[in-house]
Amino acid sequence: MAASTTSFAVPSFHLRICTVCPWPPPRLPSPPSRYQTGRGAAGRLRRCCFQPEKAEWRFDPKRNAVGGARRSRTEAFPSLFFSPSRFKKLSKQDFSSHCCPKNSPPESRDTPPQRDTGIASEKEWGINLLDEKVSESGQNEYGSTWYRDSGEELGENGFRCHWAKMGGKSPDGKSVWQEMWWEKSDWTGYKELGAEKSGENDKGDSWWETWKEILYQDEWSNLARIERSAQKQAKSGIDDAGWYEKWWEKYDAKGWTEKGAHKYGRLNEQSWWEKWGEHYDGRGFVLKWTDKWAETQMGTRWGDKWGDKFFEGIGSRQGETWHVSPAGERWSRTWGEEHFGNGKVHKYGKSTAGESWDIIVDEETYYEAMPHYGWAEVVGDSTQLLSIQPRQKHPSVHPNVEFDASEEDTPPDETGDSD
Repeated sequence: MAASTTSFAVPSFHLRICTVCPWPPPRLPSPPSRYQTGRGAAGRLRRCCFQPEKAEWRFDPKRNAVGGARRSRTEAFPSLFFSPSRFKKLSKQDFSSHCCPKNSPPESRDTPPQRDTGIASEKEWGINLLDEKVSESGQNEYGSTWYRDSGEELGENGFRCHWAKMGGKSPDGKSVWQEMWWEKSDWTGYKELGAEKSGENDKGDSWWETWKEILYQDEWSNLARIERSAQKQAKSGIDDAGWYEKWWEKYDAKGWTEKGAHKYGRLNEQSWWEKWGEHYDGRGFVLKWTDKWAETQMGTRWGDKWGDKFFEGIGSRQGETWHVSPAGERWSRTWGEEHFGNGKVHKYGKSTAGESWDIIVDEETYYEAMPHYGWAEVVGDSTQLLSIQPRQKHPSVHPNVEFDASEEDTPPDETGDSD
């Protein structure tokens, strides 16, 4: 949307986590009486237990006048969004037009991020930094204002940060937006490409997101590493609703890979959380895990978690599904699998409802020893990061390297880094 329009378009504000609801949301349904058996449990051992609603409501503008909201069964955790009927829908913007010729107003970016989209690629973010320094601002005929700036910061050891930012504001100041992009480098080979976006509309709905990818040499292994991360959040200005997500991916040149995410959301009386992680050592070992849970202000809580650990066909799987009623009554089912690598699998489990099983079956073991998206793929998708040019170093200038005797023999941290 051009800056010369009468006002900023107010975004379609997606908050998708468990149940997608028209705004205001309908009354949350009571849990049905059946809980699906946990992963790996025998189907014949299923019992009637409590289960939170696995439903999703989607707003259909064409049916809203006569048929109301449309309901379809999909996910186990709620998802929600602000109804498009409240906000004007924006068309997809051309991010390559971020940096425009001088004195031409930038397009407004008052669109919040969407949930569950993971870490976007360089192409999706479309970072296009200007080579020249720019500092300009303007006002259109209807009173909306805009600005655009760019610059460069220099520091020790060849540090260089090339940045650009732009933003705008509606005539009444209630709708604002800002975006910033940067690339950093120094003489150690460190390179970084990043962006940040934020905004707020006249309803008080606010959002913020940041994205970054870096390249550096690991000081212990001397291997090149690429790390990508993203954080996103949005909050309603009217209702007690909002969500937050944090994603990360880490890779090295020998195939070591780590991926994970933390998510949180709230819709009035209901809150939910989700965490998951994957780790590949590049030599065949793989560890995966997921933990999800939710609760209501009435005291109802439920969740599900599982984990895989494998190497050369030998490994295990465990999981638990649970539910707690407002009165404090707890139901849970735990299950496990031991894979011996010879076609035999030991399956076992039990629940608080009295069911149990302990059997050995002939079953093929399946797991992914290598990530479907690894070092080769991330290098191929990081062309803009790799093309960052560091400052020219004078032949007589050397990097500032400091040696601390107290830290020379300090071993690397092997506890792992979640982020």
